[in-house]
Amino acid sequence: MRDARILLAEATGFSHAALAGFPERRIPADAKERFCEFVARRRSGEPVAYIVGHKEFYGLGLAVNPAALIPRPETELLVELALERPFASALDLGTGSGAVALALKKHRPAAAVTAVEASAAALLLARRNAAKHGLEIEFLHGDWFGPVGDRRFELIVANPPYVAAGDPHLADLRFEPVQALVAGADGLADIRSIVKAAPSHLERGGWLLLEHGAGQDERVRRLLEQAGLENVRTWPDLARIPRVTGGKA
Repeated sequence: MRDARILLAEATGFSHAALAGFPERRIPADAKERFCEFVARRRSGEPVAYIVGHKEFYGLGLAVNPAALIPRPETELLVELALERPFASALDLGTGSGAVALALKKHRPAAAVTAVEASAAALLLARRNAAKHGLEIEFLHGDWFGPVGDRRFELIVANPPYVAAGDPHLADLRFEPVQALVAGADGLADIRSIVKAAPSHLERGGWLLLEHGAGQDERVRRLLEQAGLENVRTWPDLARIPRVTGGKA
């Protein structure tokens, strides 16, 4: 029912309040046709966010499309934890739609925020979202730390791919870019790459914060400890699932 209301509002251009307050209002024929098309797409399993082309994240309305993952509520924990820490420079690895980088810049406007993305199409989406909100982000095209050379940052955040190849849940995510989801046989290939290189890009006292999947927290903590990071710990999301692990240089 909730999805239907969202799709109807998008098809008609009416607000949710108007739809609820005036249920007798006649829907124009072209809007009815759009709504039926939206419903057919939703029945096929396509996410609502891709159908309507936008999604809210941490108070920001973001354009979304299949070039990047749909921003999810659990990723807001990554932003909250980042904003609890002092930083004048931040690096967002695998920025996708730009959600995390834009949220950091909005709430820490004096900080220099850099965002890296390997997909040119996703990077274009992120740039458009930044322009929409008037947020100045340094966007770089490339793989993980490659585009930043030997630069160091006071904060590094990442929501990298962390689904294992062959995971049955991938069937439910078939509309989203597989390269942003799958990371090797155990889902940790990209996290390993990031953690291995992170100490060379963190300022002394800087933090690395990583989102990961359920059941991966113990292995991710071990990786951070082996990389020499301190104060390593994991934080749960609102569903009490261990979701973000971080450590301090």
